[in-house]
Amino acid sequence: MSGDQETAPIAAPRNGSASNMFRSFGSLFGSSSAAGQTGRAPSPQSGDGYVEFGMQDPERHGRTLGTFAGVFSPVALSMFSALVFIRVGYIVGNAGLYVTLLQFIIAYAILLFTVASVCAISTNGAVEGGGVYFMISRTLGIEFGGSIGTLFFFANVVGCAMAISGCTEGIIQNFGPGGYFVQGSSNTLPDGTWWRFLFSSVINTCMLLVCLIGAALFAKTSVLILGTVTVSLFATYISFLAVGENNNKIPVPDQNKLYNATQFLKYTGLSGNTLSQNLGEHYGRDYTSNGKQVDFAATFGVLFSGVTGIMAGANMSGELKNPSKSIPVGTLSAVAFTFVSYIILSFLMSCTTPYETMQNNYLFLMPVNLWPPFTAIGILTATFSTGLSNQIGSSRILEALSKDQVFGSLLNFVLRGTWKGNPVVAVFVSWVLVECILLIGSFNIIAQINSVLFMLSYLATNLACLGIEMTGAPNFRPLFKYFTWHTCLVGLLGTLIMMFVINSIYALSCIILCLCLVIALHLFSPATQAAQWGSISQALMFHQVRKYLLMLDPRKDHVKFWRPQILLLVSSPRSCCPLVDFVNDLKKSGLYIIGHVKLGDFKEVSDVAYEENQQWLSFLDHMKVKAFTEFTLSRSIREGAQHLIRLSGIGAMKPNTIILGFYDSEAPKDFFQNGSSPYKTDGFNNGDIQSFPIRRDGEPKNFDVMEYVEILCDTLRMKKNLCLCRNFQRLDKNFITISKHVKYIDVWPINVFNPTSEDTFDIVSLFMMQLAVIMLAKWKHLRVRIFLCATNDERTVSTFDTQTPHMEIFSKMKLEQSLKELRITADIIEIQEWSRDTEFTRHARILKQFTQQAEEGIDGDLSEDKLNRSLLYMQRANQIIRERSDQTALSFIYLAAPPKLTSTDFAQRSSNYMDLLTELTAELPPTILVHGVSTVTSTTL
Repeated sequence: MSGDQETAPIAAPRNGSASNMFRSFGSLFGSSSAAGQTGRAPSPQSGDGYVEFGMQDPERHGRTLGTFAGVFSPVALSMFSALVFIRVGYIVGNAGLYVTLLQFIIAYAILLFTVASVCAISTNGAVEGGGVYFMISRTLGIEFGGSIGTLFFFANVVGCAMAISGCTEGIIQNFGPGGYFVQGSSNTLPDGTWWRFLFSSVINTCMLLVCLIGAALFAKTSVLILGTVTVSLFATYISFLAVGENNNKIPVPDQNKLYNATQFLKYTGLSGNTLSQNLGEHYGRDYTSNGKQVDFAATFGVLFSGVTGIMAGANMSGELKNPSKSIPVGTLSAVAFTFVSYIILSFLMSCTTPYETMQNNYLFLMPVNLWPPFTAIGILTATFSTGLSNQIGSSRILEALSKDQVFGSLLNFVLRGTWKGNPVVAVFVSWVLVECILLIGSFNIIAQINSVLFMLSYLATNLACLGIEMTGAPNFRPLFKYFTWHTCLVGLLGTLIMMFVINSIYALSCIILCLCLVIALHLFSPATQAAQWGSISQALMFHQVRKYLLMLDPRKDHVKFWRPQILLLVSSPRSCCPLVDFVNDLKKSGLYIIGHVKLGDFKEVSDVAYEENQQWLSFLDHMKVKAFTEFTLSRSIREGAQHLIRLSGIGAMKPNTIILGFYDSEAPKDFFQNGSSPYKTDGFNNGDIQSFPIRRDGEPKNFDVMEYVEILCDTLRMKKNLCLCRNFQRLDKNFITISKHVKYIDVWPINVFNPTSEDTFDIVSLFMMQLAVIMLAKWKHLRVRIFLCATNDERTVSTFDTQTPHMEIFSKMKLEQSLKELRITADIIEIQEWSRDTEFTRHARILKQFTQQAEEGIDGDLSEDKLNRSLLYMQRANQIIRERSDQTALSFIYLAAPPKLTSTDFAQRSSNYMDLLTELTAELPPTILVHGVSTVTSTTL
């Protein structure tokens, strides 16, 4: 066989590859070292590892938190944040009670449906450390996991900056110029844009120190912090009921330059008149953002930013005793608790405080409170704890992304900067990004960005869960029973609509960022993670492909939409790299299957197709071809080829063209080891063991020439187009692209074995022209040449020898007309040797007679003299082709049908047939011998 195209697959050694399992990473709250002990990674022998994980003692692996401390407290604390004490009045004062209640209902509906998606994921198997990022990445794949994880990182950074900005605002309005606690004193904190940035930076730095020293301790004190905030909130409720109209006067903050009526604002206490005035909208201007007009979008953006903490409990998954139970119960309880708290607070504000007061002093709760320090303590604890949890969370997400190599080696510096289990570098990166966000200054503007980012995170979560639910994956069986595709869809549409309501520019920018992340991770993410985690994209594609395959009815095929669907039979990929690469161009967006036969018996040899599949997929990656691979184990090459030809593909996606390498005596060339080869690689060498073994020079072939010809006969009997490729070890695509000497793709539409004048217009010739045009689309700088060979066809011109020139002219005109109808641009070159060389013609008649007998299955006598004359004829035909191939990149030559299998002397005829083909194609450029069996072109619309 030729070195580039061996047909019979040779047995390759087994080479199973072990799977590397991923370690669990630190929870978003607490040290990563503690979370690293949350469970043992599943082994390849234990399936998905969930059963073994569930049998472990949680306390022995650092899982000590229950539902209240581990989920309810973090979620409730994060959902109170800065909103509860310093921005509910801003919302009620501008939007009115009715719209405020509507906004809370919309926000909590979105949150509730998103919580359902999170609960479904968290109850679909064992949950390790890493929270939402871990659950989504391992459940839905690296594309969604990595993109959502990145969005969570940015959302936590912005959320931290928002909380710090709220904390600074509370400090300034309490201790700055005109502050409630320093009234009449000259010892006040200075105020101004850069002073506020300085104070925010100091708070951010304090959070940085806590993250570096006591992050785990903070996680354990969340219950105490929540208790403090709750006490302050209930003190506010009581104050609204107890404080009357004449007890308090509310000052106007020095920052407010919009209110000049009086020095103090009104407070009425419980009043029906006040409630009636606060029911409707009274949109004013925001004095904290240079008088920007307030509207529905602005108030909803601030409201939603304060209730985005629903993931805080899931982020504690690495430290929960029973995350599958605690996350749904704790999260839903916290959502209900905060919702009721906000509704009560909004109603009491509407009953007691005029909208002018709420619009012009966002911290009016301070002077209203029976004991004002309650409000100050609530503001500082709520904002500081929320900001700290967001900073810890962002650093842990960044650490998790770097550990999983989601972005390759880009984040390796984060791993190298870990000290005693604490991601020091990740904390510093988060701190720097928070500082950048703080430059925006206004709490309300940061809140809108924060809302859009969290909404996009929730949208991606709902979208991913909707996808996996719609695929009908049998292993998606969440214990949480209130999750359906309806909840996902409503949550997805709700977040999408409200994102654009808040700010269309922010929303569009974030969506583009998310899509870029998903596409980038899909294209460039490491294959190991995608294979080991599983990917929702694969499940979705399977679902859709199956549906469309069923719709692709082969009975509706039409020649107008014909395309090559190719099965390439190869032995060792080492020897056929140029051919594999070439067929990838020839397929014209059609099906491309690389087939391989392994010799063996199922009784004696195990099915190694699964073990070798990874090697073949790696080969496809190395070659960068869009193909599938098919294997079969068989007792003979011919039997295996029959399996592949008949069974490859599925439905209407089945091969219609079979391509084989040529059977000759040349030693195969190893393109993996050849130093000048563009396909050179060491990736398939494992020590002394080589993947894809190759036949060396002098070694016998696995099958004889008769079996090879039998495969050709089987292919045609199964009504498949047949192509034999020779000399493709010489193909150099790069040279063809840059060379000015190589100019043509040649088509020889003459059956050299049995030449007639009708060869140019039969099915085989039209099929050759179709393939040539396909390659012309790849090599646009080349031209197609069709060689019109004039013959002394006895059936048409033997009695009209004087009219032969007229017949030639007629044939050329007919060919030109056919090419025009087929929209094929080609140069027609006339060849006269078949009609004017007397000795050449006599040799052709001898072979023609023998060929007709072979095609009809008639036993005929081919003496040694006749065989020699036939070989001389083939050598002369080869010379004619070679003389015109100096500038040829690729030649298509008519392949005569092989001898009938029914011939009694089939073995001898097969040998003679291959000897003649060998002489015909000797020393030619890369050549494809073509025999078509079906119509592939159309002249109609």
